[in-house]
Amino acid sequence: MKTQTKSKKVNKAWLHDHVTDPYVRMAQKEGFRARAAYKLKELDEAFHLVRPGQVVVDLGAAPGAWSQYLRRRFAPKQAGVGGAAVGELDGTIIALDLLDFEPIEGVTFIQGDFREDSVLKQLEEALAGRPVDLVVSDMAPNLSGIASADAARIEHLVELAVDFSSQHLRPDGALVAKVFHGAGYDALVQLFRQAFRVVKVHKPKSSRDKSSETFLVGMGLKRA
Repeated sequence: MKTQTKSKKVNKAWLHDHVTDPYVRMAQKEGFRARAAYKLKELDEAFHLVRPGQVVVDLGAAPGAWSQYLRRRFAPKQAGVGGAAVGELDGTIIALDLLDFEPIEGVTFIQGDFREDSVLKQLEEALAGRPVDLVVSDMAPNLSGIASADAARIEHLVELAVDFSSQHLRPDGALVAKVFHGAGYDALVQLFRQAFRVVKVHKPKSSRDKSSETFLVGMGLKRA
């Protein structure tokens, strides 16, 4: 009974924080599917990542808030509903996730596990040989609570994103990837430094204070 009471208190506290969160309210007002849209917005404003005409790959895309933000940036004068502009799209957005999400006009969506070769092949087919300007990754594994196992899962996803970027980005392209402070963090920073000429670490204001998440931004590929 004590465990159940504690669980109810935690859920009630989380719900209160969620409902009163200014970014949740802003997302609802502006039609974004999740407050995460503002994380990408802050990263974009800090590092000038998104420009009309780009080819962008959105990894871990569900529920679609980052793709919505990209859609707006590619059609800024076409005001629409649902957090994304409507009409002609000046750019290409290819989104991928294990989970399905409601379609966004002009966004190509691939449902599958990025760790599987068959899914990666679908993504490469969607690119049709075009180089990528920007890869954004909000991927995160289901956490088990076992620190070493969770760190390994996180590290593996980031390694896959770096490997994909190394093969498909333009020389001056960029990768944004979510990481977590803790075991394996320093190794991921080093991995970025090996792959990119410029590496930045940034925790957006819209990222919850209690969260250990931060974002690594790699710009300009190092060529062997």
